[in-house]
Amino acid sequence: MAALKIKKGSTSHSAYNLRPNFSDTQEAHTLAVLVDNEPGVLARVIGLFSGRGYNIESLTVAEVDHTGKLSRITVVTTGTPQVIEQIKAQLGRIVPVHDVHDLTVEGPSVERELALFKVAGTGDKRVEALRLADIFRANAVDSTLESFVFELTGAPEKIDAFADLMRPLGLIEVARTGVAALSRGSE
Repeated sequence: MAALKIKKGSTSHSAYNLRPNFSDTQEAHTLAVLVDNEPGVLARVIGLFSGRGYNIESLTVAEVDHTGKLSRITVVTTGTPQVIEQIKAQLGRIVPVHDVHDLTVEGPSVERELALFKVAGTGDKRVEALRLADIFRANAVDSTLESFVFELTGAPEKIDAFADLMRPLGLIEVARTGVAALSRGSE
């Protein structure tokens, strides 16, 4: 009997072409998690991330319903699509979690962040810092003879771009709130 001459992986029916269709690309996702506002809930949610080695890029938490005692946790995390799905499933199993939304895949959303920048400089660098702040619509919320504190609100990319431009002009310190996000539309 003659051996079959079939190339490895030559057809979709080949036993050698049974590789899983998993993606290795890292993606950033913004998750909105509605939880009971009670002690220990944030620790449980964050414990899920740290216990499994998931990274948190940004984290914001605030009470959003005083009468219902509900808080909203907005988490920006990175991972493969499979890891993101696993995170969402595990978040949904935590008892005080009411709802988990992946704003990245559910449609258009609005993301904003607040940042404060302390910039030191005199002379031309000071004038340039004020000019750039005006272009970015940053407010000078504090001023001394040697420094400014600028307040800037916008998308995280805008915050990053402003920081990059301020570094050579004397950026000393940055404080960022983290991303707050809502889905667009009536729902």
